[in-house]
Amino acid sequence: MQELIELGAETFVVPGNLPIGCSAAYLTIYYGSDKVEYDNTTGCLIMLNKFAEYHNELLQTALNQIREVHPDVNIFYADYYNAAMQFFRSPNKYGFTNGALKACCGGGGPYNYNALVGCADPSSTSCAQPETYANWDGLHLTEAAYQVIFKSLFQGAYTTPHFNSLCPTSHLQARDASSSLVQSF
Repeated sequence: MQELIELGAETFVVPGNLPIGCSAAYLTIYYGSDKVEYDNTTGCLIMLNKFAEYHNELLQTALNQIREVHPDVNIFYADYYNAAMQFFRSPNKYGFTNGALKACCGGGGPYNYNALVGCADPSSTSCAQPETYANWDGLHLTEAAYQVIFKSLFQGAYTTPHFNSLCPTSHLQARDASSSLVQSF
């Protein structure tokens, strides 16, 4: 960041880690582990989510130090962890009727993830309605899940500072359904 600031960058959005304990890949690797390691409300691995939270705390501390040294630079922390935890805690509320943990595209098993069978593999399976899944392939989220995260960050309260506090005239406008979202300032 220091080098980019020296080159004239004035605004940064720095993402934190996602809740990796909710990843189908890690859930598959640790499948069969003692049930004490799973969160009762989400089914996610507690140890890995605590690790992601710890990483995010250290990242925020480092960002605060950079803010002190460069008070004229806008540095936003994007809280991917808590933005995503919304749909891991309540998948149906966000339209993920096939759940948040099982992958849409994968190689079978309880989470439809197999490290040896990628989505392009002929033996992989793919869901008919990816918008009803939060997890795409065990490692990545679906477009629908990223839309929830996007709205939570840029239209909600999951950035520090809040995005609209430093960009009060910003607005997001959706063009027609076939085009992407356009952000204008």
